[in-house]
Amino acid sequence: MKRIWTVLPVSLLLSLTLVPDVSAQTCRDSIIASTPASNFTIHNDGTVTHNTTGLMWMRCSLGQIWDGKACSGTAIGLSWQSALENAVGLSFGGYDDWRVPNRSELESILEERCNSPAINLAVFPATPSSYFWTSSPYAGLSHGAWSIDFGYGSVNATVKSGRIHARFVRGGD
Repeated sequence: MKRIWTVLPVSLLLSLTLVPDVSAQTCRDSIIASTPASNFTIHNDGTVTHNTTGLMWMRCSLGQIWDGKACSGTAIGLSWQSALENAVGLSFGGYDDWRVPNRSELESILEERCNSPAINLAVFPATPSSYFWTSSPYAGLSHGAWSIDFGYGSVNATVKSGRIHARFVRGGD
């Protein structure tokens, strides 16, 4: 499946608000999974290692709580700067070197055969079908950064002051 890259108008990006996801995930079984559960090592502490990249991810979105089996609660929306700051010194799963993933890293966990959300829910339960921050600034918009829409798997430029979700990673760069 080909990824869609979009640059949304600033006026639209400034008006982004987070709405609860009320849709059910749809997956096309005729397409081979891009991120099957077998590509991940699931740990008992709310983390998962992507065997393809070697990156360790938090299974829950920021604001959600890992209850030992699933993610509960509501993912929070925050600005790009707040997402970067919230990762610094965060202790989770016995690690304190969490960070916001770059664009390529976050794209690596997209499930291309699914939408609403475009992620493997067995690995990343209760992920909202919404935008998530990357740490990658957007060169074409000085006050913008790249984001990934986990509703449909598109890559977008978003105004840094917008309030969208975050999922943290460790390892890699």
